[in-house]
Amino acid sequence: MSSDNRILVTGATGFVGQHLVPLLVEKGHEVVAIARDEEKARLFDWFDEVHFVSANLSDGTQDLKISQGMSLIHLAWAGLPNYKSTFHFEQNLPESYEFIKSCIADGVNQVLVAGTCFEYGFRSGPIAANVQPCPSNPYGLAKDTLRQQLEFLSIEKPYCLQWARLFYMYGKGQSPKSILSQLDAAIDNGDAVFNMSGGEQLRDYLPIEVLVKQLYDLHQVRRRVHLIFAVGNQYLFGVWLKNEYKNGLQILHLILDTTHIQTTNQWRFGA
Repeated sequence: MSSDNRILVTGATGFVGQHLVPLLVEKGHEVVAIARDEEKARLFDWFDEVHFVSANLSDGTQDLKISQGMSLIHLAWAGLPNYKSTFHFEQNLPESYEFIKSCIADGVNQVLVAGTCFEYGFRSGPIAANVQPCPSNPYGLAKDTLRQQLEFLSIEKPYCLQWARLFYMYGKGQSPKSILSQLDAAIDNGDAVFNMSGGEQLRDYLPIEVLVKQLYDLHQVRRRVHLIFAVGNQYLFGVWLKNEYKNGLQILHLILDTTHIQTTNQWRFGA
């Protein structure tokens, strides 16, 4: 199989990874799935169809057998859903940057990274991909800083950088600490009350199956420019493009057409 069909996936057993990996396999890609817990990985049907590597990001890339032309989908990020811990920029940020940098040095030429809506700060309602980031917690700050670091790295050593800012998602395998998982548990337990705020927030929730399909489609857009992409329901209804240049780097924003928002998945409740 050619190198450009081989994909490294970090965080393969996480909420997004456990759904994205089987889709990549189904599409005919050779997947190198990376996660810390092999015992957990063996519980998934896709385990025997991938090359699994049990490793931390800090272990480096020597066991990954990277070849020229491979791509990387970087999902790994420890410590969630504790968004306020300094752990995100003290440990996750440098580990992610050094790992991605090593992958590129070894031959990876396309990198798709899972960002977060928290890079925009606490906002409500539709957000276009070209809105300037304004993170207000350590998690959002660490992610946005990683994006900037990788932009500068791509100037020094050109590669395709794709940044997907994930919004809220739900589905099988979701953390039991998420608000929807807690709500499901309260319903199953027959609880009369579920404590939450007044419901003024407007949040974009997407089924995990739809989200990983969007990530796959984005990965297939192989351009040697920096792609910033806000992954949400608006993606289903149309996109237009805008080019700009920053520090000598061509940036291609995928601007969402928010005039056709599917309001059925814009859920109001406390978070």
